[in-house]
Amino acid sequence: MCCSVVYAQEKDSTDTNSKTFQLDEVVLSANRWEQNIREVPNRISKVRSSLIQFQNPQTATDLLGASNQVFIQKSQLGGGSPIIRGFATNRVLLVVDGVRMNNAIFRSGNVQSVISLDANAIEESEIIFGPGSVIYGSDAIGGVMDFHTLTPKRSQTDKILFQVNGLTRYSSANQENTNHIDVNIGFKKFALISSYSHSDYGNLRMGSHGNNDYLRPDYQTRINGIDTFLINSDPELQINSGYTQDNVMQKILFQSGENLSFLYSFQYSKTSDVPRYDRLILKKDDGTFASSEWYYGPQQWMMHSLRVSMDKSADLWDHVRFTLAYQGYDESRHNRNFGSSTRTNRFENVQSLSANIDIEKVLNKTTVYYGGEFVTNKVGSAASRKDIVNGSDTTATTRYPDGSTWQSIAVYASIKHKFSDLFLLNGSARVSNVKTEATFDLDLFPFPFNKASVSNTALNGSIGFIYTPTDDWKVYTNLATGFRAPNVDDIGKVFDSQPGDVVVPNPDLKPEYAYNAEVGFAGGAKNFTVDFAAYYSVIDNAIARAASTFNGEDSIVYDGVYSRVLSQQNISTVKVGGVQVGITWQPVKYFQVTSNLNWQKGKETYPDSTKTYSPTHVAPLFGSTHVIFSMNSIKIDLYSNYNGEITFDKLALTERADKHLYAKDGSGNPYAPTWWTLNLKTSFHAAGYLTVDAGIENILDKRYRPYSSGITSPGRNVIIALRVKI
Repeated sequence: MCCSVVYAQEKDSTDTNSKTFQLDEVVLSANRWEQNIREVPNRISKVRSSLIQFQNPQTATDLLGASNQVFIQKSQLGGGSPIIRGFATNRVLLVVDGVRMNNAIFRSGNVQSVISLDANAIEESEIIFGPGSVIYGSDAIGGVMDFHTLTPKRSQTDKILFQVNGLTRYSSANQENTNHIDVNIGFKKFALISSYSHSDYGNLRMGSHGNNDYLRPDYQTRINGIDTFLINSDPELQINSGYTQDNVMQKILFQSGENLSFLYSFQYSKTSDVPRYDRLILKKDDGTFASSEWYYGPQQWMMHSLRVSMDKSADLWDHVRFTLAYQGYDESRHNRNFGSSTRTNRFENVQSLSANIDIEKVLNKTTVYYGGEFVTNKVGSAASRKDIVNGSDTTATTRYPDGSTWQSIAVYASIKHKFSDLFLLNGSARVSNVKTEATFDLDLFPFPFNKASVSNTALNGSIGFIYTPTDDWKVYTNLATGFRAPNVDDIGKVFDSQPGDVVVPNPDLKPEYAYNAEVGFAGGAKNFTVDFAAYYSVIDNAIARAASTFNGEDSIVYDGVYSRVLSQQNISTVKVGGVQVGITWQPVKYFQVTSNLNWQKGKETYPDSTKTYSPTHVAPLFGSTHVIFSMNSIKIDLYSNYNGEITFDKLALTERADKHLYAKDGSGNPYAPTWWTLNLKTSFHAAGYLTVDAGIENILDKRYRPYSSGITSPGRNVIIALRVKI
């Protein structure tokens, strides 16, 4: 039977009976093992494969945005920084196939690493809201985004299982052209899946109706060796925003007997140069551009991982999983001031090795989960200045101390105990030790110290109660703590946070600690469901930039600019509270209405000030409402996305400093206006193996820019995608 082949086609879940949540569905993120969502005492949202395919997100960041529960900030087209419950960047954790992506140089400024993941190779994503430090360690203060990529499928018969999925997509707003293919070959004990995607994104076009502050009236270029202003004949076209990206994935699964399996995974991503659009539109007081060039070099991410799973009961376990992973990160920054012939080039490389062991044991009404984790990072950092006229190279200060290390070792334990069919308790604890070391080259920068070493041990815990009065309802409450240990970016970075400011290292930083309380309920009747959560989080010892000195001076010359000295310091307390609510209503057969709303409010206080400020990453009110028609092979979704306003007096101080990114109010102050869009998506199963997806985003062609973003969102965007499944 070795020559027989069976072709398989997956059914697309587009019926109107799908809910925004299902109390009987399984999630993996809560404790690294499959668990019924009714037994999880905090909010978890799933972005399923059917939604990913229907919405056709261009990147993994857009995939998270499709949940309408994660706010997305973009400094440039080739980027995207997710914000969860008022926290972002190094206060939220990215996980892919159970391996943490956050590394030693994740910063407090917007992080674009999530675009390294291929949205077309993701089966589903789970979003844990609130601290996940007990299971995932440092950084998981605001939440965890866990991505599950395509998994090889074995044949259940003697025939070879052969599956092919192909996609080609065009989007008009940035002339996107994406092509993807994945192939699965499965035998009874062996299976492999190969995936490849290529995307080409042109300059992004904004909408025609809206605030003129977002237009691109002119741009910079170099003509005959001279930096030059040119008038943009089409100011709605955001010149110098396009880029390209390639993604490759290979997985191999081997089932050794009934109880033992091995899964090897290789993932690779590389972008072209990515223009830093928010810096390219920045102008000096005299009206000239600050930069002639500002771009990220190719962002590369590579991961090898091996997962060994054993499902055989013993005294100490029923299921054991061991995961070993190696990741390599490469990124660079290149900038040249307008009118200067010198380009500064800074290169970073992080090598990461991690090992996890996760164990599950069922004891009557109690299930125990426990395990350990080891992670080590090594940072390479190099820099130079190049004269683009004569080609000469000179030394420049590196962004980080070359050879810096970050290391974490931890053990954790969690229990789930059923008192009865109505009441359930979840409790967890974790002990982590995190050590960061950086050695400074005093020839490059004359620091008053040559080494920074920070070692911290953190104890985190959580306790949650769940009440399930019926099969269709659950009520829960949860208390949890989280932490973020200082990394290399915190203690060792030297860079210009904005023109006129320079951040210098601080070797005396301590961890941030978070405390979170959450209450919620989920359930409903046959045609109506609701999912509600209210939360309140406090971060003590929060790390923030503040005025500092360098060798006794409060200002120094850095990269040729006289700059105020800042450093990262444990000086603030951050408090964020909010509400998340989702509803689903099916008034008649074939029709469904869904809506999600997210509201959060925060304040940041400093010990030497009586004033309070809004934290940088607290997003405005945002949400969406969908009206969906689905019958047989057709699905139609008419929906609106909407955002509230952030006035100048409620704008974070860091955002006020980036006033060129914002619209101007009547007094000329920066603010984030309210906005909404109308959108239409359709899907049609044209044949047994062919699906045609088409849609129009931002039908009314509105011009808007999400809070804190540096690039204006797409205007009217026509999307056409063809999917083939064999």
